[in-house]
Order: sequence, then structure tokens, then C-alpha cells
Amino acid sequence: MTQMIFVNLPVADLKKSRAFLEALGAVNEPKFTDETAACMTFSESIHVMLLTHDKFSQFTPRAIADANAGSEVLLCLSSNSRESVDLTVERAVAAGGTADPAPKQDYGVMYGRSVADPDGHIWELMWMDAAAAERGAEAVHEAIATAL
Repeated sequence: MTQMIFVNLPVADLKKSRAFLEALGAVNEPKFTDETAACMTFSESIHVMLLTHDKFSQFTPRAIADANAGSEVLLCLSSNSRESVDLTVERAVAAGGTADPAPKQDYGVMYGRSVADPDGHIWELMWMDAAAAERGAEAVHEAIATAL
């Protein structure tokens, strides 16, 4: 079996958070969705479990962080183009998100924006030039340094 990742996020409003992730391109998996949780699938190996605060608290004794007050995680999704980054941010804002809680990143070979979900979790959308990605981190760092 291929290894998968399940990101578990506490949410205040399950329906609103589900609509937000659908705007980012996720699809709901009904087999693992009920009134306390929704499994949202981005690919065969990437899933986000949206959990009500009560449900989330069943898995950890720690307090739920206020993502509007601090950053506990940055979630980044790749995009196929710069235009796709912008369109996805627009859809996410229409679904209750807040655009660009962090500055846009435009380094020529890499373009990124972010959107905060209704609970304050920051989702980054990032496009990278395929040739730059193929050359690796050094080429990307060089392009960023040149852009700055």
C-alpha cells in the first residue's frame, strides 16, 4: 500500500470548512464523513480530515490552538500555473477564506499566494517553473535572490 498523509484540522463550522476545501480542489470522501468529521481528498495520497472541536479533542489532550492568533502549521498545495494560483485563491475567498494573510511571493520561477480558511489555518498555493524545479533548490534560491 502506498503511504498516505492525513492532515487533521480542528474546525468550528464543519460545513463551512468543507466548502472552503472544495474551493481549493478537494473532494469529499463520504465513507469517512459524518456530522463530526469530513474526509477531504486532494489526491490518492493526500487527505485532510476536518474534525469538529469535540471530535478533535478525542485524539489529543492538548488544547486546540487558535490559528487566528498564531501559526501552528502552513499547508502548501502545488498549482499547475500562476493563473491557477490566482483562480484558486479567488474560489477560496468566495468560500469564506481571507486572501493573502502573508505577502504574495513572486520570484519569476516561483509564484505563491496564501489564503486563511475560516478557522485561520493558512493554505499556500504555489507554482514553480518546471525547469527550475528540475535544477533543484540551488537554482530556486538563486532565482529568489536575484528577484529580491
